[in-house]
Amino acid sequence: MINTSEILQTVRMITEEKLDIRTITMGISLYACAHPDKKTLYANIYDRITKQAEHLVKTGEELEREFGIPIVNKRISVTPASLVAAACGDPVVVARAMDAAAKETGVNYIGGYTALVQKGMTASDRALIASLPEALSTTERVCSSVNVASTRAGIDMDAVRLCGEAIKDIAEATREQDAAGCMKLVVFANAVEDNPFMAGAFHGPGEGECCINVGISGPGVVKHALEKEAKGQPFDVVAETIKKTAFKITRVGQLIAKEASSRLNVPFGIVDLSLAPTPAMGDSVAHILEEMGLEVCGCHGTTAALALLNDAVKKGGVMASSHVGGLSGAFIPVSEDIGMINAAARGALSLEKLEAMTCVCSVGLDMIAVPGDTPASTIAAIIADEAAIGMVNSKTTAVRIIPAPGKTVGDEVEFGGLFGRAPIMRVSPYSAEAFIARGGRIPAPLQSLKN
Repeated sequence: MINTSEILQTVRMITEEKLDIRTITMGISLYACAHPDKKTLYANIYDRITKQAEHLVKTGEELEREFGIPIVNKRISVTPASLVAAACGDPVVVARAMDAAAKETGVNYIGGYTALVQKGMTASDRALIASLPEALSTTERVCSSVNVASTRAGIDMDAVRLCGEAIKDIAEATREQDAAGCMKLVVFANAVEDNPFMAGAFHGPGEGECCINVGISGPGVVKHALEKEAKGQPFDVVAETIKKTAFKITRVGQLIAKEASSRLNVPFGIVDLSLAPTPAMGDSVAHILEEMGLEVCGCHGTTAALALLNDAVKKGGVMASSHVGGLSGAFIPVSEDIGMINAAARGALSLEKLEAMTCVCSVGLDMIAVPGDTPASTIAAIIADEAAIGMVNSKTTAVRIIPAPGKTVGDEVEFGGLFGRAPIMRVSPYSAEAFIARGGRIPAPLQSLKN
């Protein structure tokens, strides 16, 4: 039975501690849309998405008003575009249809301009990767991802090289916007099929016709709980406090997800409890880590603190819902977290430290701005390092990196809104070009042989 105290606690989380539903994401299968004719393919995709998601935004707004819980984004994810475009041979048609459908339905973003190439690339996969600069510079709401590695398959280093080159080309194509097109591309290892968060969301091949996935976030709630209940206490108390808070947050997500599912007559997929920060003060993952006793995020001890946080969030969330999925943990996007922004600007948070932190958090190197003259081979090598961490540790890792044209260390790029701003971070001046040029596939690790 819910008592008055719990109701008031939830109200305080929303009004004072920045608890929100970060996204309601509708996953839509586009398999039935495939067609060799470009015009027919475009029409099929547009009609399928606009019909299925016709009431998504309206429903989200109704739930926001009725329950008093902010629902920041309403989004769509679709079947990986390289699969849908294979018969047509031109994936950009899919991107344009996705963008037009997103505008018609009113959603913030649509994800799924995606290729799954962890073990090799089809002609359609190669065409999609080659088209990324055009697709992401000429559309407004399309988000993209490429899965280049998995624990079962190893790392496709040819795909890694192509992604490094594509990121440089996207940056140049969106030079006037400080390479903002790169914000819409994530390169994954062990990508999950039910991720509701952008830019990496896609409706996986193992998913059904349609589903509702909800991403909920509340770094501020966790920090307030630690301030109130675990000040100066041992880590056992810290972990328990985070678990209890994550449980409460997830219950809110479960409520909204089930209600949205019922009203839209679409199956409920998962709740993704990921502490996704924003540039707003009081909504920072870095500040949670500092509340544990770190002088600044990035100093020694940061990785241990993040490991505790990520684990406790998962344990609390999984007890609150039978359908916890997606990434569920803690995100560390530099430009989107005011604490990370400040730590990077002070020099406390380096690319190398962030890489260590990705070993224990939910994703990887996220929203990292680097000098515009960073070679494509260096970007590919950064992707390969992250993919190796994901492959060996059987976890999702990713890279969303922005080589900002004309910018160097000491400069800053400003994206605005939830994307925030990012100090340009130093990369190693030493070359990995010969390493990347080898190509081929890095074999899967021994722990992949589990059968």
